[in-house]
Amino acid sequence: MRTARTFAALLACCATLAAQAGTGLLQLPPPVAGDEPVTVFYPTAAPDQAVQRGPFALRLAPDAPPSRGNGRLIVLSHGSGGNAWVHSDLAKVLVDAGFVVAMPLHHGDNAGDMSKVGPASWKLRPAEVSRAIDAVQHDARFAPLLAFDRVGMFGMSAGGHTALTLAGGRWSPSRLRDHCAVHLDEDFQSCVGLATRLNGDVFDGPKKAVAATAIRMRLGDTSWFTHEDRRIAAVVAGVPFAVDFDPASLASPRVPLALVTSGKDTWLKPQFHSGPILQACLPRCELLADMRTAGHAALLSPPPPLEALGPIARDLLSDPPGFDRHDLVAVHAGIATFFRRHLLSLE
Repeated sequence: MRTARTFAALLACCATLAAQAGTGLLQLPPPVAGDEPVTVFYPTAAPDQAVQRGPFALRLAPDAPPSRGNGRLIVLSHGSGGNAWVHSDLAKVLVDAGFVVAMPLHHGDNAGDMSKVGPASWKLRPAEVSRAIDAVQHDARFAPLLAFDRVGMFGMSAGGHTALTLAGGRWSPSRLRDHCAVHLDEDFQSCVGLATRLNGDVFDGPKKAVAATAIRMRLGDTSWFTHEDRRIAAVVAGVPFAVDFDPASLASPRVPLALVTSGKDTWLKPQFHSGPILQACLPRCELLADMRTAGHAALLSPPPPLEALGPIARDLLSDPPGFDRHDLVAVHAGIATFFRRHLLSLE
């Protein structure tokens, strides 16, 4: 009898593996006019095949029929100038764990259009996440397979800003203005992005003067911005842009919140961004992974081809010496475990 039960268990296990043989891929149309398409990764019985998306050689199952997974959805929010493909390795790990993964392409802040980078995009992004959930919920292929009362959300960099907003944080453009008025020298790239950089020469003074004037003119809005979506029940923020948040608003996050940090991030330096958030929210949040040898772009996996980028972006996004990308295996596994713990349990 014990042998029969063991054999039956093995058959059930094999059936489950067969039901989730590959990672399906499809795009949903823009949820509303002005939005971009939503990319969805999901469990499927179809096998993966070689797929080319821009410069990225991937293994996915395009337009394959969905299989039932664990019944939960996770939304991923990319960073400035990003797209779905630079987070496809994490998406595949989450799909292997049974999740469906939806990724909105953020309007005006993606690889094909960077016309709204910064606060203009940050104001739009949380609602775009909510509409991505709506799009999956209203799709006849996914609606029967998912429950939408406990949705997970992961975001990286500007997407991490979106994640902190959805975890209950409030932010204001004027806080970024005030931060840059005090810390322009030390946090220059957070304040000016990729427009220019300091080189330690006679041009640094004029660059800082022009940057300070532009920041005062553009970031005078003292309004507080928030966004709540009660369907979101767990959030992971990776190397988030965070200097414009009120840390006290995240002292008791609305939902379980975890952060992933990179110790050698020279774009969003931890002491100004993730550090104050962690100081405010621990132990009511958690530091899921502290990648001490990693740079800002460690969570881009597969990484973008750096040779196609300008020199400032190339320097800020290159992996520092000593960082091993194999470390991401454990980080991705930890993110999947966090979401399993908070989305699949009854707590």
